[in-house]
Amino acid sequence: MPFRPPLVPHETFVADPPELPVRAPGEQGLAALAAAEVTSLDTGTVTAKAITTDGQSLTVELSAAGEGIIRVRLSQDPDARSRSARAATLVRPGRCATAVAVAEGGKVRLTAGPITAELTLDPWHLRFVDAAGNLLVEQDRGVTDISGRLRTLPFGRSMVDGSVAAYHESFAAAADEHFVGLGEKFTTLDKRGQRALMWNFDAFGAESDRAYKNVPFYISSRGYGVLVDSGMPTEFDLCQTTHSVVQILVPDDLIDYYVLAGPTPDEVITRFDTLTGRPLLPPKWAHGTWLSSGFFADSQEQALGRARKIREMGIPCDVLHLDCYWQTDGHWSDLRWDPETFPDPDAMMRELTGAGFKVSLWMNSYISHLSPAFAEADELGLFLKRSDGTSYVADVWHGSYPACGILDLTNPAAVDWFTDRLRSLLRQGVAVFKTDFAEGVPADSVAHNGMTGVELHNVYTLLFNDLVQAVTREVAGHGLVWARSSFLGGQRHSAQWSGDINATYPAMASTVRAGLSYGLSGVPFWSHDVGGFGGTPTPDLYVRWSQFGAFSPMVRFHGTTSRLPWEFPAEAADLAIDALRLRYRLMPYLYSASVEAAESGTAWMRPLLEDSPDDPATWHADLEYRIGTDLLVAPMTDPSGTRTVYLPEGDWVQFWDGTVRSGSRYAKVTTALGQTPLFVRRGGLLATVEPGDTVGDGPFGPLTLLAYDVTDTAAVVHDVDGPTTITARRDGDRLDITVSGPRQVTRVELPVVDGARPPAEVSLDGVTAPLAAANGVLVADFR
Repeated sequence: MPFRPPLVPHETFVADPPELPVRAPGEQGLAALAAAEVTSLDTGTVTAKAITTDGQSLTVELSAAGEGIIRVRLSQDPDARSRSARAATLVRPGRCATAVAVAEGGKVRLTAGPITAELTLDPWHLRFVDAAGNLLVEQDRGVTDISGRLRTLPFGRSMVDGSVAAYHESFAAAADEHFVGLGEKFTTLDKRGQRALMWNFDAFGAESDRAYKNVPFYISSRGYGVLVDSGMPTEFDLCQTTHSVVQILVPDDLIDYYVLAGPTPDEVITRFDTLTGRPLLPPKWAHGTWLSSGFFADSQEQALGRARKIREMGIPCDVLHLDCYWQTDGHWSDLRWDPETFPDPDAMMRELTGAGFKVSLWMNSYISHLSPAFAEADELGLFLKRSDGTSYVADVWHGSYPACGILDLTNPAAVDWFTDRLRSLLRQGVAVFKTDFAEGVPADSVAHNGMTGVELHNVYTLLFNDLVQAVTREVAGHGLVWARSSFLGGQRHSAQWSGDINATYPAMASTVRAGLSYGLSGVPFWSHDVGGFGGTPTPDLYVRWSQFGAFSPMVRFHGTTSRLPWEFPAEAADLAIDALRLRYRLMPYLYSASVEAAESGTAWMRPLLEDSPDDPATWHADLEYRIGTDLLVAPMTDPSGTRTVYLPEGDWVQFWDGTVRSGSRYAKVTTALGQTPLFVRRGGLLATVEPGDTVGDGPFGPLTLLAYDVTDTAAVVHDVDGPTTITARRDGDRLDITVSGPRQVTRVELPVVDGARPPAEVSLDGVTAPLAAANGVLVADFR
């Protein structure tokens, strides 16, 4: 009987990536750099003529692209650029003022501050060391089998039928080395043993290695990072094919990569930002709750009814989101109100704005062939094309909705046409758009500027979000979008969410992993659909996911069924609302974390490895995270209410009962349904505020400080009118607090901390107030 492959669930998509050529037996076409000769050298750049093992001549260039950053390029044409660069510039290299290049005795050293590239010309070999001369990473020297065939991709290129199929690089990996990053990945945080393809998929959930947002950048536990400048479907084989080698394959006209010095992950990310841009801080109101209509039929009457009920129930909420059905069913996305179901959007917008709501609208860059707008755009030639010049009408909805034309955003006329439609909605009072999809550019499509679908596919989402961001900033005065798809440099588009996740505990856990992975890829402002998108969460999952959302950079409730609290049993609704009120209470601390993430580029949901990179256990801790220095969150990902948490170095106070647990060890934690595992660093200082219906745009009101067995510490509260520095010092039985900045502190609370001896008195800027017990805590009231 002939061999039949096993039947496995697999769905193909109109925008799946093309297959790479399969190498014939005998390693045909594989060429490695054998030797090189320096042709030019200055303080920041070394250029060499390289000879490959198949006798070809290539150009290799090493340059100092910034303090602690070295760039490596290999190409046939010295002026080659990535094929994706015709649509978007992904990386903007700088210079290192202190760079030094020295060539002597067949060796070259290029130093860019704390990193040095050491190059041996014949035979070719490249390694990178830190300022002390310690090895960071070096090129793999090649693994051959008993027949002498090379089993790893060398620094070089592969040819098929006389054409370049790909350039590639391989790095030797230490036995204990870990790798994180590569975008919003639902897989385990440590990517060692995985093979990641940089191709934006409609991921169909959180249960595979398909990703909506790929970033060709990773960080190593050895104190360095690697960034590849290409929008093509680059592959990162992180010790999967060969357990001791990282292999990078770039199907482009060159390989162009950067090695970034650490030694800490935060320092690597900061250098990454110098090349790709700083994150954009979302508006303050965007940190409040977003409540969605959900992915089902809607109307103006229903939208206003939701808004009224939200305020009647006292549910903290700043944004009301209207999903697909604000438009005529089957016409998505023509960006026009359905006149039957939304007969007077101007009146609706006035009422919602008056009630303190910002309005978000769903949209994408696909237009149904049934929409009246399709014929107009088709006649104007605004869609991506097939090779025969006709508009490419694609099944971007996987058969569930009509096929669509995909707006060609390399065509200035298409950009103007689409922007005009968005502008009118913004002038009507819409605050922000949810930019859905954008992973659907087919590989065989052709763009206005001549790019193929393969070349455009990944960077298309950047064009889409750039367009929407620009018109939003023009009219609404801010650059917020709510994006599903992204790529390298996408941190300039805040915020982004994790896509269509299923309503299960494992899917929530994978979503936590995705957020941590994305934060380590330089994108701090990220969210997810509370309760999961697909299906209906059980009441307990709804509560647990609400708690995770309350401690996420942004929080939105959305799904294929209702995620509104009153649609769940009363206990679940009350507990979900309690989680949101706790978020609003802690908003001064959480918003401050956002400002600091925007300034530094580092993660908002901080994986433990960011603050404790020398602790090997933290590189595997992918279901928990820190917010700032003082909070540690471990979302409850098990329906039993019990999970294992790894606590980093130090003492950690359980938020709910004051129990102290020592760090650098694992702990089994059980919490009641209304309590997520939440810990405060002993000695931490949290700024809180009385929660209201909205976060709003204005400054915080009077602050209450929560002091957890404080000795000497300082905290900064960031706000729209500037920072406020709060300093606390314990002197015997006295706790002295000083405040400098626009915010006012009127109350200090001393929560219970097991084994701690509270002070006898508290002073605020020299004024002493008596301590009194209230709701189980000691309180000093300065009002």
